[in-house]
Amino acid sequence: MLIHPELRAAARTGRGPLLAATALLAAVAATHLAQAGLLALVLAAVARGRTGALPPLLLAVGGVAALRSWLVWWQRRTAARAGALVRVRLRDALVVRLAALGPAHLVGARAGAVRTTLVDGVEGVDAYVSRYLPQLLVTCATPPLLLATVALVHPAVLLTLLPALLLALLGPRAWDRLLARRGAEHWDTYEALGADYLEALQGMPTLRAAGAVGRTRARLERRSAALHRSTVAHLRVSLVDTALTDLAVQGGTVAAALLACWSAATGQTTATGTYLLLLLTGECFRPVRDLAREWHAGYLGASAAEGLAALRTAEPEVADAGTSRPAWPRPPAVRFEDVRFRYPGAARPALDGVTFTAEAGRTTAVVGPSGAGKTTLLALLLRQREPGCGRVLVDGQDVAGLALDALRRGIAVVSQDTYLFHATVAENLRLAAPEADDAALHAAARAAGVHDELAALPQGYATLVGERGEGLSGGQRQRLALARALLADAPVLVLDEATSAVDEHREAHVVRELLDAARGRTCLVVAHRLASVRHADRIVVLDAGRVEAAGDHATLLRASPVYAGLVAAGRTEERGLAA
Repeated sequence: MLIHPELRAAARTGRGPLLAATALLAAVAATHLAQAGLLALVLAAVARGRTGALPPLLLAVGGVAALRSWLVWWQRRTAARAGALVRVRLRDALVVRLAALGPAHLVGARAGAVRTTLVDGVEGVDAYVSRYLPQLLVTCATPPLLLATVALVHPAVLLTLLPALLLALLGPRAWDRLLARRGAEHWDTYEALGADYLEALQGMPTLRAAGAVGRTRARLERRSAALHRSTVAHLRVSLVDTALTDLAVQGGTVAAALLACWSAATGQTTATGTYLLLLLTGECFRPVRDLAREWHAGYLGASAAEGLAALRTAEPEVADAGTSRPAWPRPPAVRFEDVRFRYPGAARPALDGVTFTAEAGRTTAVVGPSGAGKTTLLALLLRQREPGCGRVLVDGQDVAGLALDALRRGIAVVSQDTYLFHATVAENLRLAAPEADDAALHAAARAAGVHDELAALPQGYATLVGERGEGLSGGQRQRLALARALLADAPVLVLDEATSAVDEHREAHVVRELLDAARGRTCLVVAHRLASVRHADRIVVLDAGRVEAAGDHATLLRASPVYAGLVAAGRTEERGLAA
C-alpha cells in the first residue's frame, strides 16, 4: 500500500525510535519462528517416544516465550515513545504553521475543524506511524524468509503458500483507491461534526437566548447521521478487504496442512519436517493478520493525512519574505504612504490613497464611521494583509522588508476581542513578559485601571481565570489585556477599540492613565467612542477609505463635518443611555 507523503514526513521526525521499534518487532517475530522450530522437535520426540529429550526442549520453549514477553514489552514501550515523539513534533510544526498563516487564514477556517486536525488527526498519525508502519516492514520481510525455509523442507508446499500470501497481501490493494476516497469522506464528515459541536458549546448562551437550541440539536443529529453513514460505507469496503485476506489466509493454511499431511503419509518428509511445515504455515500468515489489525488501529491517521497536508502546505496571506530585524531603540514613527487596499470581490477599495504619519513617541488616534477602513489599516501595519499599492513604514523602513516575528514583537496590540487563557491572572499577564516580577505586574495593572479589582479576587493575582476569561467581566478582561500589552514594553502600542467594554465614565480616565504609562512609545489608537481619544496628540479622520481630515479635537470640530457628526452622534447616544 502506498504511504501518503504526509505520513512519511511524520515518520521521519521519529526515525531513530521507530527503527528501534521495528527491530524489536522483528526480534519478536524471530522468537515465534524459534518457538515453532522447538515445538516441532518436541512433537517429533513425542511421536517417536523419545521422552528423555523433552525436558531441555520444553525448557527452551519456556525460555523463548519469556524472552518474547520481555521483547513485546520493550517493543511497545519503544513504539509508544516513538509515537509520542512524532505526535509532539508534528503538533509543534502545525502550530508554528498556524502562527505563520496568521489571522487571515483562520477567518476562513472553522476553529472546531482545526482543533480536530490538531488533536484527533495527530493522534491517528501516532497510531499509524508507531504501530502500522513497523508491522508493515516486518510483514514485507518475514514471509520471504519463511517461504525459503519451507522450500528447504518440502518445495511443493510453496505451490499453496505462495499464491495465498500474494492474494492476502496484494488482493486488498485493488480496493486502495476506493478506501482512500471513503477515508477522505469519513474524515471530512468527522471534522465537520467536531467543528459543529465546538461551535455549539462555545455559543450555548447565544443559542439559549435565541431559542435555537432545538434547531442546533437537530443539525448535530444530522451531522452524526452523516458520520454514521460514512463510517458504514467505509466499513463495507473494509469488510470486503478483510474477507479477502481471511479467505487467502485460511485457504492457504488448510491447503498447506493437507499437503504436509500427504507428504508425511507418503514418507516424503520426516516427523520433524511435517510438524515444522504445519507450524511454519501458521507463522507465514501471522504477520499478515497482525498487519490487518494494526491497519484498523491507524486508519484515522491515514484518513487525516489530506487534512494535515492541507494545513501544513497552506500558503499564508502574507509571505514572510522580510529579513531585517530592527531593534528600534527609540520609539519609531509609523507612516502610511498612499496606501490602497481592496478585499477580493469588494465593490470599492477599503483604503484609497491613505497618507498620514503617527509621530514618534506621541499618540495618534484614528476615528471614522463603520467601514471607514480603520481595522484594515491596522491589519496592513501588522502585515496580516499586503497593500495593493503604497507603503507602510516604521522608522522609515517598509514593513514588507521586516521579518514578521521581529515586526510583531515591536508592536503590542490590544484589540476589542480580548483572549485570556485558562490560567491564573499572573500567568496571563506574563505571556508578554515571562520574567516580570510581581511589582511590574502590579504597576501595569494600575496603569490599566484594574489593579484594585484583581487584588480583590479570592486569590488575588493567583486567581484562576476561566476559559476565555469567563471569571471576569468584559471590562476587566479588556483592562487585563491592556496591562499585558504594557508589560510587553514594545516601542509601538496599538489599541483597537481596546476599551469598548469599559463603561464610559471610566473609559476616559483609563485611557489617560494608560497613555501616561505608555509615554515614550508611539501609540496608535482606534476608537468608536470619541471621549477616549479627544486628548490624543493628533486625530486622523477616515471616511470611505480616505483621510478626510487630521488635527486636534478642537480643530476637527470646526474643520471636519465627519468628525463633528461622530461627536454629535456620541452625545446623542450618551443622552439616550442616561435616559
